[in-house]
Amino acid sequence: MLVLTRKLGEGITIGDDIRVVVLEMKAGQVRLGIEAPSDVQVHRDEVYAKILDENKQAARAQPAATEALKHLGRPIQAEAKRV
Repeated sequence: MLVLTRKLGEGITIGDDIRVVVLEMKAGQVRLGIEAPSDVQVHRDEVYAKILDENKQAARAQPAATEALKHLGRPIQAEAKRV
């Protein structure tokens, strides 16, 4: 982990296109501004952890959903052959 000290208004650059700037410091909190391309996802750690958890849950549920969809498709295919 790289540890840096920055003052109000100072920032850091990550790669060629991500910039993090210290916008405000008060009451033990630091407010950061993040400039990044729209295709780069930026999340707070707790939000990112929830996204990962939901993705894992969805992946576990997928086999059952896939089986249900297989059964739904069979009658449609059979009817299509009759027409």
